[in-house]
Amino acid sequence: MNKKFYTFLIFPGAHGQLHKIRLPFYVVHLVLAFSVVGIMTIAALANSYARMLLKVSNYNNLRTEREALKSQNRSLENAVTTTNAKLDSLQSLATEVALTYGFGEARRPHFPEAALALATQTNSTLESSYRASLYAFNLIRNSSLAPSRQAPVGFLPSADFGRETVPSIWPVRGRITEGFGQRLDPFSGEGVFHSGVDISVPYGTRVEAGGDGIILEAGINAGYGNAIVVDHGYGMTTRYGHLSKIFVVVGQEVKRGQVIGAVGMTGKTTGPHLHYEVMVNDTPVNPMKYLHE
Repeated sequence: MNKKFYTFLIFPGAHGQLHKIRLPFYVVHLVLAFSVVGIMTIAALANSYARMLLKVSNYNNLRTEREALKSQNRSLENAVTTTNAKLDSLQSLATEVALTYGFGEARRPHFPEAALALATQTNSTLESSYRASLYAFNLIRNSSLAPSRQAPVGFLPSADFGRETVPSIWPVRGRITEGFGQRLDPFSGEGVFHSGVDISVPYGTRVEAGGDGIILEAGINAGYGNAIVVDHGYGMTTRYGHLSKIFVVVGQEVKRGQVIGAVGMTGKTTGPHLHYEVMVNDTPVNPMKYLHE
């Protein structure tokens, strides 16, 4: 069988020597096939590169938009934080004015929702049910023993009746490092409302209850870390935050000056100190107006 060849003649010039190249038929076809495949590959690579450039451009645009949105979000958060701080400050001031001039009435607190939920929880442990029942029992007993002890209009915690329940002693003796009201947050550097006072004392210093009451909360409480809330009646509560140890349980009765915990640095804090709050009808008021000496 005769093989088919392609003959290529090459003329280098008018006076040059003629060159003749013979290639088999299948070789020429292979070269053409590889050429077509190469062209298609280059076109595909070019198309892929163009799409990649487009995606990179879109990604850069999205990243720029995201940074702009994050910046706007931070600005809005700062504005909201400042507004909330001002509202808290105004609410505290309004409560003090109302109590001072008789525009409002301080009431004995109802059963706290946390205690009621704890008492009615069907799958709760025996200990938690016991604590909730003990708290409810103490409230009922205190109410039944003094049914006429309703706070008069314009009640101030420094009134003559119920003096032992008023949180009027220092929970610890130390230096006040942060006062009540507006301040700069030590973590974010932004202006915030400080709802209590920070008293700097050594780690492990014993914390005393400011007045007679019933333990409303005793455990971890977000930024306060280990914290205790004491219900003093007539709408008054006190909070003791950043504790290293807690010596009381929910529902337990405590007396003024009784040790309820130890100073620590749990929660959101930069060093050992006690965060102390006084609240009237769930509104923070300046603790300094109740602390003697």
